[in-house]
Amino acid sequence: MTDKKIALITGANKGLGYETARQLANQNIKVLIGARDETRGKEAAEKLKNEGFDAEFVLLDVTDEKTIEAAAKYVEENYGRLDILVNNAGIANEYGLEPGAIDLEKIRETFDTNFFGVIAVTKNFLPLIKKSEGSRIVNVSSGLGSLTLHSDPNSFYYDIKPLAYNSSKAALNMFTVILAHDLKDTKIKVNSADPGYTATDLNRNSGPKTVAEGASIIFDLATLPDDGATGGYFDDKGVVPW
Repeated sequence: MTDKKIALITGANKGLGYETARQLANQNIKVLIGARDETRGKEAAEKLKNEGFDAEFVLLDVTDEKTIEAAAKYVEENYGRLDILVNNAGIANEYGLEPGAIDLEKIRETFDTNFFGVIAVTKNFLPLIKKSEGSRIVNVSSGLGSLTLHSDPNSFYYDIKPLAYNSSKAALNMFTVILAHDLKDTKIKVNSADPGYTATDLNRNSGPKTVAEGASIIFDLATLPDDGATGGYFDDKGVVPW
């Protein structure tokens, strides 16, 4: 057990997940590096520990219910609660494919990670989240999940139309709204974060924003004060339209 806040970040062995873990650890928060690859997950945790941070690897594949259940049991037995959950793990597997040409299996694969995986992780950890005083849940979405921005010809996102990825993030945003409503009478805050076009492996490092810049809104939502928002959708400039 520890008096520190406990944060679990999925897909935390690299990119936005790793940087989010680093920013949280820099605030004296113990970070649990959720990753499906044991070698990479342990390397990421060790790298943070070498910087003086309190980090630990936890095997967690968001598409594998057994690893989710095992991770939740481990956190319960060792920490008894979870103060911060960052649902960061995500995939994009349809580069160059037109919406009408994408295989249905690719859509299912994307939803398994980006949507169903988030629900599975949250469901299993919610009892531990409820044991914390004022815990935070951050679902890492994207501006590509905004129906409003996709419908606006003047929007940066107007011509970016990967079917599976965009749809999965729009669905994730709905989960944020519904979960926040379900928990509205608690101190738990639930929000969607739009990191912006950040250079990560997800987009072949093509984004103009650094991971530090992209992770800033995730960090802010994970550390909201008691009077902070819930059920919202935010980037580093403020509210993102649904």
